Amino acid sequence: MKRGKKYVEAAKAVDRTTLYETADAISLVKKTAVAKFDETIEAHIRTGCDGRHADQQIRGAVVLPHGTGKQVRVLVFAKDAKAEEAKAAGAEFVGAEELIPKIQNEGWLDFDVVVATPDMMGVVGRLGRVLGPKGLMPNPKAGTVTMDVTKAVNEIKAGKIEYRLDKTNIIHVPIGKASFTEEQLADNFQTLMDAILKAKPSTLKGQYLKSVTIAPTMGPGVKINPLKLA
Repeated sequence: MKRGKKYVEAAKAVDRTTLYETADAISLVKKTAVAKFDETIEAHIRTGCDGRHADQQIRGAVVLPHGTGKQVRVLVFAKDAKAEEAKAAGAEFVGAEELIPKIQNEGWLDFDVVVATPDMMGVVGRLGRVLGPKGLMPNPKAGTVTMDVTKAVNEIKAGKIEYRLDKTNIIHVPIGKASFTEEQLADNFQTLMDAILKAKPSTLKGQYLKSVTIAPTMGPGVKINPLKLA
C-alpha cells in the first residue's frame, strides 16, 4: 500500500518496536495527526478472546468524559409519549413503522445511533439485514433498547460509545479528536480501558489484552504496553 509523504514523515517519529507508556503514545499520536482536517483518534484493542464462544463475547457501552468530538445523529423508534420524550431530549429523528420503507427501500441512513423502546423491537427487527452489518441494531447491552429514551439520548449526545469484538476479536473505538488536549484524550482512553478491563470474560484463559494501538485517521499507529494497562 503506497503511503503519502505526510504519512511517511509522521511514521518516522514512531518506533514500531517500542511499547509506549500511555502519555507518550498520546503525545506522539497528536504530533503525527497532520491531515488538513481534525482527525479522529481511534483505539484498536486486540484481545485474547474467541468471539465464537458466547461466554467470550465482549459488548457494552461507556460514556467518554470529554465526548468523541463528533456530532452524533440519533434515530429513536418510539410511539406516543415516548416519541415526544425522544424529541424533547434532542433526538434528530423519531418515528415508528413509517420509517421502515424509507430505510429498507430508499437506503436512508442519515443517522449514527439507533435507540428503540422494547415494544418497538418487533418493528426494528425487520431492519436487521440493513442495520445489523452496519453495527446500528439497538441492543440492551449497549443501553439502546430502553424505556428511558431521555437518558439514552442524553448519554449518546454526551459521548457514549459502544465497544464490541469484531470478527478478528479486535475492538475498534474512537477516543476523541486530534484537537483534544493530551489530558482529554488520556481521560477518555482510561475510561474506555477501565470498562474493557471490567468486561473481561471470566472463562478466558491466557492473556486478555494482546495489543493496544492508538492511531489518528490518516497517521501511523502507536503501540501502548498492554501489561501496564491491566
